[in-house]
Amino acid sequence: MRCPFCLHEETRVLDKREAEDAESNRRRRECLNSNCAKRFTTYERVEAPELTVMKKDGRREMFEPAKVRSGILHACEKTRVTGERIDRIVSEIEAELRFGSPSEEVASSEIGERIMEKLRALDKVAYIRFASVYREFADVAEFERMLKEMKKEDKAERVKEAAVA
Repeated sequence: MRCPFCLHEETRVLDKREAEDAESNRRRRECLNSNCAKRFTTYERVEAPELTVMKKDGRREMFEPAKVRSGILHACEKTRVTGERIDRIVSEIEAELRFGSPSEEVASSEIGERIMEKLRALDKVAYIRFASVYREFADVAEFERMLKEMKKEDKAERVKEAAVA
């Protein structure tokens, strides 16, 4: 690592710690040039692969976490879901897509399904709101079908929990 003060090529690491964001390492370094010997800090992080989203119409565009956040935020309006929780969901989805897949391309439908999965576990109202837009519900009957399916799954889950207890 080159010293930013004197440009000497040799430095030594004095201290290495995980940075506050838990996604990078913080290193405290010292220049080995005896005329300089200044200390400085560097940060090291994993370079995330660029992620391309394949849209329904065949277009490709770069993955934008802000779009995921916007969709979730809209679905969570007037619910008890906090902005902090929404940010955590966006980070989880982004990490799953970037590091959990061998491909650097992801279908927009996969992103939508992951959002629905997270919202389903978090808040049923937000889940229904997101699903109605994502699945392009055309009429009330589609809402009713989804609600019946959710009630059926919830009932099965309660029966399963009662059997375990």
